[in-house]
Amino acid sequence: MAFQQKIRQRASETPGTVVLVEGWDDRVQRAADIIRKKELFDVAVLPREPEVDQTVKEVGDLLALRKPERVEGADHAIELARDPLRLGAGMVALGKASAAVAGATCPTADVLRAALWAVGTAEGMSVVSSAFYMVLPPGSGSDWWGEKDETILTVTDGAVVPDPDSEQLSEIAAAAATDRSRIVGDKPVVAFLSYSTHGSARGELVEKVSEAFQLFKRNNPDVVCDGELQVDSALVPHIAASKASGSPVGGKANILVFPDLNAGNMAYKLIQRIGGAAAVGPIMQGLAKPVADLSRGATADDIVDVACISLLQSAAS
Repeated sequence: MAFQQKIRQRASETPGTVVLVEGWDDRVQRAADIIRKKELFDVAVLPREPEVDQTVKEVGDLLALRKPERVEGADHAIELARDPLRLGAGMVALGKASAAVAGATCPTADVLRAALWAVGTAEGMSVVSSAFYMVLPPGSGSDWWGEKDETILTVTDGAVVPDPDSEQLSEIAAAAATDRSRIVGDKPVVAFLSYSTHGSARGELVEKVSEAFQLFKRNNPDVVCDGELQVDSALVPHIAASKASGSPVGGKANILVFPDLNAGNMAYKLIQRIGGAAAVGPIMQGLAKPVADLSRGATADDIVDVACISLLQSAAS
């Protein structure tokens, strides 16, 4: 079964409601129709200018209580709640929806601003980041990847944090590992990538990655991980045996943690364009509750898939 089919099936088995914020967009409307027709889960669609009905008033008043330093009275709260982005994120924050999806027409910065304003970062997280789920066709890639099944690689961060320090990089990896279990359903195997493998080279960038790995290992002792590793040592078992003998990853990483946004963004596009992979994402990670940011070029099917993933993210949030 293809990855997209799997996440739709798993989402259909997960109770909850997803809010599609940009109901004025035809793609969003078509996505809602697909979700309803296939009976995947409950979906709510917001208009461009939500009416000040009892729901908006309730959300506004509760947001005023929750965020008094950011809301100047009930009237201001209602005004803020009439912004579809804040209303959608607010519904998630207050448990009136499991997840919100936006970004088809709204800039990423606005989506993230609303998410941080309403739901904030998850416990233990200081940064919101992203991941792409790269779906490689059967028979492609490394010698351990299944010939009959697709291979799913998590690439992080490819869309949000330009130059994370070692602590932030460790948090990005932790968020990716948590979401990997929820979304793909397998055990995360994390590789912190560098141009060096186990001290084969030196430099500030190598030290940053090595420190991030040590922090992650200390904070996530049950997750298989290693670093710093070159890409081939992370993905090819016989090279790992030569360059990184004894590595717990053993060339079978399924989460690739890149040292900065330059590397992560270029890598996922290379995997997509040269490797023939489908890129699902970006998927926001590190939030207390899921608010998803779509690509501006998202299709109706893309929106359905991101909504499914967001619902899966909500399962343990």
